Amino acid sequence: MTGQSAPNGRTGRDRGDLIGQGGLWLAKWSLILVSVSAGAWVVGWLIAALWVVVLPVLLAIIVATVLWPPTRSIMRVGLPPAASAATALVVFSLIVVGVVTLIVPSVVDSTPELVDKASDGVSQVQNWLKGPPVNLQDEQIDTAVSTILERLQDSGAAIASGVFSGVSTAGSILITLTLMLVLTFFLLKDGPKFAPWLHGMTGSRVGRHFAEVLGRMWVTLGGFIRTQAVVSFIDAFFIGLGLVLLGVPLALALATITFIGGFIPIVGAFVAGALAVLVALVANGLTTALIVLAIVVVVQQLEGDVLQPVMQSRSMNLHPAIVLLAVTGGASVFGIVGAFLAVPAAAVAAVLIRYLSEQIDLHSSEPGQAGPDQAGPDQDAANS
Repeated sequence: MTGQSAPNGRTGRDRGDLIGQGGLWLAKWSLILVSVSAGAWVVGWLIAALWVVVLPVLLAIIVATVLWPPTRSIMRVGLPPAASAATALVVFSLIVVGVVTLIVPSVVDSTPELVDKASDGVSQVQNWLKGPPVNLQDEQIDTAVSTILERLQDSGAAIASGVFSGVSTAGSILITLTLMLVLTFFLLKDGPKFAPWLHGMTGSRVGRHFAEVLGRMWVTLGGFIRTQAVVSFIDAFFIGLGLVLLGVPLALALATITFIGGFIPIVGAFVAGALAVLVALVANGLTTALIVLAIVVVVQQLEGDVLQPVMQSRSMNLHPAIVLLAVTGGASVFGIVGAFLAVPAAAVAAVLIRYLSEQIDLHSSEPGQAGPDQAGPDQDAANS
């Protein structure tokens, strides 16, 4: 007998049995966590080893999610899928090439001057911190300032010629871009055929779950990229307009950096805003720098409190701590490219976790309550 009389007169289970059951539960979940961690490590190792192939695939998926709505609209006009995909891809490529041709040379030429002014701005801030009313000791800030200056000077060449350093593992930027465009074309052309193929390969029940999860990921990823592009453009426009009106030099370069930084939430906005303030401090003085700081803060508040809540769906919301950890981890492993891809990857992972949580809630019930699969006709009628 496993039951025995408790002091209060109730029959309870043996203490040893309860400890053993708890130990088995802990061992089972520990084994699951170890297995998941090992699987994640293997996946990470494979991604790093096959980065030459993985990077074009990831970029193609991102571009395809952005181009799918216009491609679908072109298909509705009557063009076949191949022609629709080619049209959308050609128009997108022409827009990107035009923007790069107009802006990038100017930004690259301005990079050395931008780095010099940022370094001078850091030095001015250092001198201000040493004087009243702050009166910090030299030893407290010299090490930090030296590190910042070294990072700024080292990043000058990286910004000018190494922004795509993560892409260089593919042999050349041209090869990576070519693979990305080809894969994007096939994703746009054959994307609608994927769900039926998946149903046939995995069966109707498993295929239904796969199709639902992948569909949500597709919508989430496309919405995230389009929203970030619009929000980043608005940030860059208003901050750049403020810099032009205040007569701050390198306004175009700073606006471009603001736009690019918008795709790296939290970190990108902070770095771009700090850089604009430092340049204004060196070129125009403290008053202008404070005005630029106010503009950056107001624009960022407008973005965080108005634009993103309105433009992003609730399913896209990620806690700032998750975003920060994702950006830091992606940047530390894959550099600038990893920082750009970290938040979309985190958003896609969040979709999967939410779907699993929904399925667990759907098939679980509190003690004494019937689950969805156990609900009888009477309960269904009452619910309706």
